Amino acid sequence: MSTFDEASKGAKMSFAKDKSYGDYLGLDQILTTENPLDMAHDGLLFIIQHQTSELWMKLAIHELTACREALQAGELRQSFKMLTRVARIFEQLNSAWDVLRTMTPSEYTAFRPYLGASSGFQSYQYRLIEYLLGNRIAALTKLHEHTPEPHAALVAEMEKPSLYQVAIDLMCERMGEAPLGGAPEAKGWTPKQEVQDLWQKVYEDPTTHWELYELAEKLVDLEDYFRRWRFNHVTTVERIIGFKRGTGGTSGVTYLRKMLEVELFPELWHVRGAL
Repeated sequence: MSTFDEASKGAKMSFAKDKSYGDYLGLDQILTTENPLDMAHDGLLFIIQHQTSELWMKLAIHELTACREALQAGELRQSFKMLTRVARIFEQLNSAWDVLRTMTPSEYTAFRPYLGASSGFQSYQYRLIEYLLGNRIAALTKLHEHTPEPHAALVAEMEKPSLYQVAIDLMCERMGEAPLGGAPEAKGWTPKQEVQDLWQKVYEDPTTHWELYELAEKLVDLEDYFRRWRFNHVTTVERIIGFKRGTGGTSGVTYLRKMLEVELFPELWHVRGAL
């Protein structure tokens, strides 16, 4: 008996009537979506980089949505697992930039004309992640009006409190304070001194407020990885196209550098200087 026969002994070999690995994962669809117009060698790298990023973002949205629901139900321990997972998702997304950075400016220009006006700036899933976390610019939903379902998802998210607002209200409830999260904001979260003061009480007495203390650190950990993703993004873009305008019409590196200044959970960062 050959080594192959021994290793595969007992394995199912026919899937004419049963679901296979490829069927379950939808691999026929995933692996045949390369752009047929793009014949440049490095075009496949660019496509797969962004396809896999979108798949990781889909999982991040799934986890963040469930995390918000867990916080609303007061289930902090369940939320910790989800926040940790999203941080690790962004670790994976950070590693993806390392692969894309193997592409040189010359290699990118070989297929850039095929991109047309398409741009990562148009990723509705990335925008939904930002909306979930609290960085909300209502005007940007206009980018997605041509796709009804994504547009509807973004509009619906704008009507809900962000994950951070839910976390703040949970903190207030646990500490016997009136809710401070407030109504959903169309321009994102505005830092509030009273919120920072509450986080300071948590950090000054972690033993008494252990679950809130752990929640704070899970949120900081998530934003830490998210910031690294943004930094790696701008570095990769600058390395490949310099300060050219992006394909979608943005100012490219200049715009991305501006995004580095955005704080998702500002009071959790500012409180460190007050301790």
